[in-house]
Amino acid sequence: MSPLLRQQYTVYGNRAPRRSWSGLFCLAVGWLLLVGMTLWAIGALWFDFPVKILRHGVAIVYAIGMVAWVANVRGQWRKIGILAGGFVVVLACWLMLRPSNDRPWQPDVAEAPWAEIDGDHVTLHNVRNCEYRTETDYTPRWETREVDLSKLHGLDLAINYWGSAWMAHPIASFQFDDAPPVCFSIETRKEIGESYSAVGGLYRQFELIYVCADERDVLRVRTNYRHGEEIFLYHTTATPDAARQRFREYVAAMNDLHTHPRWYNAATTNCTTSIRTQHAAAQRAPWDWRILFNGYGDEMMYERGVLAGGLPFPELKQRARINEAANAADTASDFSDRIRAGRPGFEPRTAGQ
Repeated sequence: MSPLLRQQYTVYGNRAPRRSWSGLFCLAVGWLLLVGMTLWAIGALWFDFPVKILRHGVAIVYAIGMVAWVANVRGQWRKIGILAGGFVVVLACWLMLRPSNDRPWQPDVAEAPWAEIDGDHVTLHNVRNCEYRTETDYTPRWETREVDLSKLHGLDLAINYWGSAWMAHPIASFQFDDAPPVCFSIETRKEIGESYSAVGGLYRQFELIYVCADERDVLRVRTNYRHGEEIFLYHTTATPDAARQRFREYVAAMNDLHTHPRWYNAATTNCTTSIRTQHAAAQRAPWDWRILFNGYGDEMMYERGVLAGGLPFPELKQRARINEAANAADTASDFSDRIRAGRPGFEPRTAGQ
């Protein structure tokens, strides 16, 4: 063999394996993406197909059909085309689903709150203040309340755990000099017969709702009536001006939902990401993985100086747990005072507060 041919043979021989391995890697990644897209499409049909009685059947037929076509069709590009085409069709139909404020809602989310704003004077409509006997046995009550933002002096934050330490639910509680606290809880708006599903929450299964509620309602139902839930209550370092700004942001988002319903999404439009997107893009805090895995959100806020108390975080969190105090206070008129008494970061409340 001539030196020139030997050189070409060596060069091409050395390159061939590299092209082969890179090609195999790209092929593997491509097929993983296609499998992921197909699984997503199956889930979309399972949870969101418009005819509820047909949802599971249609999803199963789609899954079997995709497997059968890919197994029997020759040619890699044809297989890819079938999987990608099926995904595109399901995605296009899924994107056409529209949220609504007009459904047979469960009684605790039957009324959507909204507010009228006149300077510092705010009239809140459909403030929830249920009378609970058990978690599921209660009398829904919807009230109209008036608050003066010039009397808003602070913002507290309740973190609710119901299972995994990785996931939690934040509830903002705004403190007024001359009125009971006003709470906002961003939740799924479930229809009668629905229950929350973590996987279903990734699809268009639930609408989003801003529950505006009396503190004794929205905290006590979790500490006193739901089993296995814990609430940790923190005072924030927000100034009165900052608290007023946060209150206005909640009200603006709440009013927008009242006229323009939105879908809840467990990953992108949930109880934590919705708070972040209330701020203008330039004013949002830096992204942190604990925004998504919000069971560690209080730790993140502590590191950013948002939580008052002046204690090491483990001790602050331990002393922030209010379950026992809430059970003891129960229906007492001074419920809000009693769940805060002696906790770090909270100043003693004076008469009339």
